[in-house]
Amino acid sequence: MSIDYALPFGQFPRVRPRRLRRTAFLRDLVQEHKLSTSDLILPLFVQEGTSTKTPILSMHNTFRYTIDELVKHCQHIVDAQIPAIALFPYIDPAMKTNLAEEAYNSNGLVPRAVASVKQAYPELGVITDVALDPYTIHGQDGIMNDQHEILNDITIEALAKQALSHAQAGADIVAPSDMMDGRIGFVRERLEKNGFTHVAILAYSAKYASTFYGPFRDAVGSAGQLAGADKKTYQLNPANGTEALLEATLDCQEGADILMVKPGMPYLDILWRVTQNSSIPVFVYQVSGEYAMLQNAISQNLLPESAILETMIAFKRAGANAILTYSALDVARLMS
Repeated sequence: MSIDYALPFGQFPRVRPRRLRRTAFLRDLVQEHKLSTSDLILPLFVQEGTSTKTPILSMHNTFRYTIDELVKHCQHIVDAQIPAIALFPYIDPAMKTNLAEEAYNSNGLVPRAVASVKQAYPELGVITDVALDPYTIHGQDGIMNDQHEILNDITIEALAKQALSHAQAGADIVAPSDMMDGRIGFVRERLEKNGFTHVAILAYSAKYASTFYGPFRDAVGSAGQLAGADKKTYQLNPANGTEALLEATLDCQEGADILMVKPGMPYLDILWRVTQNSSIPVFVYQVSGEYAMLQNAISQNLLPESAILETMIAFKRAGANAILTYSALDVARLMS
């Protein structure tokens, strides 16, 4: 079949965007957003004991590590050129209380884990979670009264103690994820007064009351304590967008160095709005439910593994400076 190209001028498109999609080198040259391992942060779970890593059944290829195993695992992270990890603890239920005293035990699980990782890998960034839910008997992020109300101002005192204990252990970044009012300013003041002016604060500014956290709560052991209760009195309503901008603005004013949007893919619009309205870096957290959905689809051959990379590029396109993802090692492998 012959094709007659001799059509009058004007019937051809004057602009052909497909020209720049024709070959791989052209597509690479004009690519607007690029992903690298330096964009990644790997969340990790730590537990008491030795020589043990416990599978988290609701999260593919994810484990709770004892400190010695955590340190060994960090070699893979350093080799993959992933710049930082975020630590989350699994606490023995016998140590949980309403006042969450174990959260700021200077010899507790997280401070010992931080010190061990930093001693072995000084160049690896360590981010710690500042929240009380792994330590409370009810699984909430704050201290509760007899009427089951979360007490904001008492809670932020405990959070400040917790952040200070992490800084003293060598944490590079403390990350309040609790969503209490005023906690960023309170933590910043406590760190400054104790000489930790160099420790950065990653504020979970837009943390939504999402259904996508289920596997994470299994991992830190708070699901049983929460017992079907919700966190809607302090986490954001998924129907609200402008409210996230207010939270981000307040956290900036109180001394945050970095902002966080959580979850990730269902809240790309929030990520974009926060990045467009903020003068400081913004991170995004691809949470456990997102990870589980992707891995389940990949394991059933419903999606190719490259779907993970597509989600990473989506976060970069929406403005994220860095991405917390349980897929960090997989992403590094796929990119290599």
